[in-house]
Amino acid sequence: MTTIHAPFFEIGPKSYLYGDEILELAMAADAASQKYDVDIIFTCPVVDIRRVRQNTTRIHVFAPHMDPIPVGRGLADILPESLVAAGAEGVMLNHAEKPLSHEVLEATIRRAVEVGLTTIVCADTTADAGRIAALHPDIIVAEPSELIGAGVSVGKEYVEAAARCVREVDPNILVLTAAGIAGGADVYNVILAGADATGSSSGIAKAADRPAMVEEMIAAVRRAWDERNQNT
Repeated sequence: MTTIHAPFFEIGPKSYLYGDEILELAMAADAASQKYDVDIIFTCPVVDIRRVRQNTTRIHVFAPHMDPIPVGRGLADILPESLVAAGAEGVMLNHAEKPLSHEVLEATIRRAVEVGLTTIVCADTTADAGRIAALHPDIIVAEPSELIGAGVSVGKEYVEAAARCVREVDPNILVLTAAGIAGGADVYNVILAGADATGSSSGIAKAADRPAMVEEMIAAVRRAWDERNQNT
């Protein structure tokens, strides 16, 4: 069972940043998470997991991938137990830049459960989201791959359809709807449309002032969520 609660946000610097820039971004995310009481998943490069975990207190540190291997052979594969030992709380799987077959995804989710890692799994279409929901990950990221990094965010219809496809299969799965999130206005609109969460990679990593962009986006999560709940 995940300790992450809606509303939440995912920051994934991918390979846009490295070294000290990763830690600086993680610390900015940690401060924003505390200030606005919003859970933040920080999908961290594997080599930086331990350093980020040791220097933050509030963010949820996730790995960007792992392999469903047991302890033993597997040169250059990512062992689930090694992620736990480094301080990871969860793992992202099946991103458009690291896709997995359905069979491998099922096996990898199973290994994550064995070692106690929270799973956040990416789906390209609403139909994919429904199929992946049958594997019962903790969180599904519904994002059309053609919008990733495009600066054009998903609309209300996609947000509603993705949530419906997932919750018809497993109502306990949290749904993060993203792709093309470039600023606070995009964040606000997606959360207001009914998503449990959203997130950003290039919108933050390529910003002129990354801490300021984190602040803008997390403040937008809080504002949209509070307004949404006032109207229900």
